[in-house]
Amino acid sequence: MADSPQTDRFSEEQATYAVRGKDSPDLDLGVKAIRNVLKTLPARPGVYRMQDAEGTVLYVGKARSLRARVTNYTQVKALPKRLQRMVALTRQMTVVTTHTEAEALLLEAQLIKRFRPAFNVLLRDDKSFPFIFLREDHDFPQIRKHRGARRGKGIYFGPFASAGSVNRTLNALQKVFLLRSCSDSYMNNRSRPCLLYQIRRCSAPCTGRIDEEGYAELVRDTKDFLAGKSQTVQRKLGDAMTGAAAKQDFELAAIYRDRLRALTFIQGQTGTAEGVRDADVIALAEKANQVCIQAFFIRGGQNWGHRAFFPKNVSGEDLDEVLSSFLMQFYEDMPVPPEILVDRDLSERALIEEALQARARRKMNMKRPQRGALRRLVEHAQRNAVEALDRRLAESTTQAKLLRELADLFELEAPPRRIEVYDNSHIQGSNAGGAMIVAGPEGFQKNAYRKFNIRDDSIAPGDDFGMMRHVLRRRFARLAKDDPDRSKGQWPDLVLIDGGKGQLSAAREIAAECDVEDIPLVGVAKGPDRNAGRETFYLEDGRELTLPTNDPVLFYLQRLRDEAHRFAIGAHRAKRSKAISANPLDDVPGIGPARKRALLMHFGTAKAVRSAGMEQLLDAPGISSTVARKVYDFFHPAG
Repeated sequence: MADSPQTDRFSEEQATYAVRGKDSPDLDLGVKAIRNVLKTLPARPGVYRMQDAEGTVLYVGKARSLRARVTNYTQVKALPKRLQRMVALTRQMTVVTTHTEAEALLLEAQLIKRFRPAFNVLLRDDKSFPFIFLREDHDFPQIRKHRGARRGKGIYFGPFASAGSVNRTLNALQKVFLLRSCSDSYMNNRSRPCLLYQIRRCSAPCTGRIDEEGYAELVRDTKDFLAGKSQTVQRKLGDAMTGAAAKQDFELAAIYRDRLRALTFIQGQTGTAEGVRDADVIALAEKANQVCIQAFFIRGGQNWGHRAFFPKNVSGEDLDEVLSSFLMQFYEDMPVPPEILVDRDLSERALIEEALQARARRKMNMKRPQRGALRRLVEHAQRNAVEALDRRLAESTTQAKLLRELADLFELEAPPRRIEVYDNSHIQGSNAGGAMIVAGPEGFQKNAYRKFNIRDDSIAPGDDFGMMRHVLRRRFARLAKDDPDRSKGQWPDLVLIDGGKGQLSAAREIAAECDVEDIPLVGVAKGPDRNAGRETFYLEDGRELTLPTNDPVLFYLQRLRDEAHRFAIGAHRAKRSKAISANPLDDVPGIGPARKRALLMHFGTAKAVRSAGMEQLLDAPGISSTVARKVYDFFHPAG
């Protein structure tokens, strides 16, 4: 049996069927595997997974009737070429039954996100969206930016389209509502207000400059504003400013005036959406076998930004299916709004609505507006989708041209689909690390970036050539293990090494050692005085190339090299910071955070703990003789 999906929402009846045969694509073997499934397949709702001979998931689909849906795959001549290729690769299937088709739709989206099958429409941008989080588990709630799982006790406002929009909004909110942004530990240890109080961005509850009742009123105003009641808050601040001026308290009136200005700034940044309170507006554009889906986020009547998505594997797919698949994958991790406005009628609209309501556990509505302000909002999203897709196509055309010219420059057989760039970073040999970045026709592939910790005692400190050999040996060994027949697209078509002849020679040595001499290697060295723009490119046959300073290919190669350098430096700094803050007690087996804290509180420093004798260790509160022995033996192995 295959692994069950990680969910407790479904009643699962699961079975795996397989046909063993040659691993190469073969329609007859694929159809035979599917027909084996049909013999015992129920006419019930559920989800099926097509898998190849190695168990890799090729496709995840849902069905109202599993038997009827899977039968279609045996009618090979009626299938498009793409699905014929999928059937030819299929050697086994996994089937999960559900109570309803809506449950099947939810499970399908979950499994697509989990397995990312090659023949499904995939949502490419899996980055989490930022939220504003207002905590409610403290007498003086904290407001801050938040990403990731929403498990904290409090209210999450969002999503926002970008971290920048959240930061700008938070800055303005601090000016208007004066809520604290500091951590609890920082607040609890203050004896006087911090700088934020001095510049009027915090009400300083840490030192009693505001009481709980006054702070609670600021929290209520913040909630009202973020919930769309901005006019109420604006009127309240305006009345307070007028009242202070009437009492000739002009300093207080000026404070209210500044808060009103900050409030106006937020409204200008976010904008308003006429006729809608809480909704996502989603529109699709298609051109040249590429699709752009534009999403606008409206919360509390305010537009909190928009983002363009470019799903994968959409060529030849029905646009109805593309948008439906996008919606289910998108709301797998995102909170479902009360309303979703779309730019087309979806054949499975009612089913998607039912599934999203089950996920949100409340009523929601999805519709295509026909007139008025809502229709204008959807049309605005459509225009943005078209413009974003046009920009994308223009960029991809430029990228394709650059890759063709790159192939001509380095005499490659074809434009490279995968370029790997390597760089090392260290300070006089300390905290050494390597980095690999990946680029291709669609730009940088950041999910494929890799870091390499270099802990080889045989490498002398500062030996750049030895470090490069170490990194490439590990990389090629991993490729040989994970993709031995080079069928998964993990092998590079071009390897760029940040360095000159020495680094290139080290790379060639390891390539020969690992029997991968068919991958082109190029060294990229800065010019005299490390002058960017005068780079020299070292080829394996001994040639050295330079390019005109205004050559687009040179600019492209510089971007690749600089990105590798940025990534390597970032990895090195993180490693160095960790090393600086590391505590020797972290390595003592059986010593957890509580005992480590007790030892540090008693002795003051880790150095003092290291120097302590058994009797001194036993004097520390909460330290038993067993623990004291562990600590002593760790630092005094000879004793």
